[in-house]
Amino acid sequence: MTDTQTAPRKTFKAVALRLAAVLLALGLTGALWMVVAPVSFWSFMTPQFAGQSLSVSEAHQQAQSGDITLIDIRRPDEWKRSGVGVGATPLDMRRKDFIEALDLIVAGDRSRPVALICARGVRSAKLSKKLTAAGFTQIIDVPEGMAGSRAGLGWLKTKLPTVEYQGASK
Repeated sequence: MTDTQTAPRKTFKAVALRLAAVLLALGLTGALWMVVAPVSFWSFMTPQFAGQSLSVSEAHQQAQSGDITLIDIRRPDEWKRSGVGVGATPLDMRRKDFIEALDLIVAGDRSRPVALICARGVRSAKLSKKLTAAGFTQIIDVPEGMAGSRAGLGWLKTKLPTVEYQGASK
């Protein structure tokens, strides 16, 4: 065999070994990434609202006492599955007339304290920013949500009372 015939084999073998080393390194890195990425990803993707926030227990208590208007901004299918927190008004955030409907609930008083709750605090934080920009001056986020988040256990796991969803959102 000549040198020209063995050279490609050595090159192939060397490339194969290098590729195996890279794949092994990626495999170990990939396994670590699979553990770390979900936490990092959701921490990065969850918006932070710079305004006030309440725990679910505080939101329930203040809604019951009339100190805040608590709005459950989830979808009707979510309300049907878990119910609506006692003291909360269901108002689907996807409604085209959401701001107008919220204005009706607070009787046009955009300085009235309004707390927003969703499933895990992501949508409520985003909507809190939008409503603040729209002129609502006391928007409060409930970042635990109904199902819990990194902020806390959430309404359902805290075993706060719910009522069965009966129909169309306000």
